[in-house]
Amino acid sequence: MTGRILSIDTSVIGGYFDAEFAEATRRLWQLAQRGFFTLRTSEVTATEIANAPGPIRRLFAASFTQLIKLNPDTVALASAYVAHKIVPPKYHDDALHVAACSLAGISPLVSWNFKHLVNLRREDGFNAVNLLHGRPTLRIVSPLELIYENEI
Repeated sequence: MTGRILSIDTSVIGGYFDAEFAEATRRLWQLAQRGFFTLRTSEVTATEIANAPGPIRRLFAASFTQLIKLNPDTVALASAYVAHKIVPPKYHDDALHVAACSLAGISPLVSWNFKHLVNLRREDGFNAVNLLHGRPTLRIVSPLELIYENEI
C-alpha cells in the first residue's frame, strides 16, 4: 500500500529527536513505515540538514532517497511569498519549503514551525499567492493532525 504523499520540512526531521515533538514525530514515521504515508522532502531540507547533529543527518539519509528538486520557478514563487510579506526575507528557506511543495503538487506540507508555516494566516497567504500565480493551493499541518486522522 502506498499512502498519502506528505512533504516534510526540516523541523519534523529534527522533531524526531526533540523531547517536545518526538512522540508524535516517531508515530508519523511508524505510520509511514506501515504504508499510511509516503514521506518526501526537498533539496531545501538537505541543505538545512547538512550541518545538523549526526542522528538527524542519519535519519534524513535513511528516510529520503529522492528529493524534490529546486528550480527557478521554486525560487520565484518563494520570492513572491516574501514580496507579499507572507514570511520575512530572513526566513526565505521557509518560503522555499512551501514553494517546493506547491510546485511538486504535494499537499500537505508537514511542519512543527508554528511561527512561519503552520498557522491559518500564513496558510491563507501562501495560498493567495499560489492562486495569483496559477499554482495549486496546499495545506500546512503539524504531525498531530495526521497521526490521529484514522482513529475513531
